[in-house]
Amino acid sequence: QEQVVESGGGLVEAGGSLRLSCVASPRSLSIADMAWSRQAPGKEREFVARINWISGSTNYADDVKGRFTISKDNAKNTVFLDMKSLKPRGTAIYYCNAEPLFSRGIWGQGTQVTVSS
Repeated sequence: QEQVVESGGGLVEAGGSLRLSCVASPRSLSIADMAWSRQAPGKEREFVARINWISGSTNYADDVKGRFTISKDNAKNTVFLDMKSLKPRGTAIYYCNAEPLFSRGIWGQGTQVTVSS
């Protein structure tokens, strides 16, 4: 079954850092892009960052540019999100999704990130 699983969420103080990970399976899955989005309480889900699996080209939401970094490990079908200078408004469930070459997009269950003030 094609799936992605997020991990690394937790509680962090404002200004702190956190690394999220997302593993796509099966390992033979051909990936075009992987991305992160987030949903804060009472709000719509919003795009955070995306990375092309082959070129490494990245895109970031304006709110996180310069603070968040998306990276990947192709051999492990894993994408990372390194978050620095976290702000309370960054509190949300962070979701990972994969865009396979030969099937529909895959969404994970999310991992909770809570930034205290």
